[in-house]
Amino acid sequence: MKFIIETSRLILREHTLDDVPDFFNLNEDEKVLIYTGDKKFKDKEAAKNVLLNIVISQHQLYNLGRWAVIRKSDVRYIGWCGFKYIVETKEVNLGYRFFSEEWGKGYATEAAQGAMSLKQLLNDLKYVVGRVQEGNEASSAVLRKCGFVFQYSIVENKRNIDIYHYIL
Repeated sequence: MKFIIETSRLILREHTLDDVPDFFNLNEDEKVLIYTGDKKFKDKEAAKNVLLNIVISQHQLYNLGRWAVIRKSDVRYIGWCGFKYIVETKEVNLGYRFFSEEWGKGYATEAAQGAMSLKQLLNDLKYVVGRVQEGNEASSAVLRKCGFVFQYSIVENKRNIDIYHYIL
């Protein structure tokens, strides 16, 4: 397991297959799914496949990833944060997702700021994209605290999505 960054309260590290139960449970949280457009995983095997084929493969292919966020005080998986390379647009997206009981504690901002401090991973890019479903003011605030600036809105799968950029 590779540690990526440590903040005052958090550790961001690469996901492993040991994270499948937590990764699955995060997508079971109805409050979380309101803002993601995702559906619940069918079962833990489906969660494992996403973790392997999307999350862990990003580490291997691009040296980027959605990293497990571990709270130091109790060594608990509380969500994920990090980068995803989008092949179709050749962009890098900063994303984060936390269990709803962890919202409002500053973890998303702390993890996102930690991720953005790793600018050496983002060589050759002009900007990083942040995507937020319209109405998710807390997530928009996280991006703004990290230096992202609103650019435009799009409609995707019948959802209004606000696009932010962090200029490198």
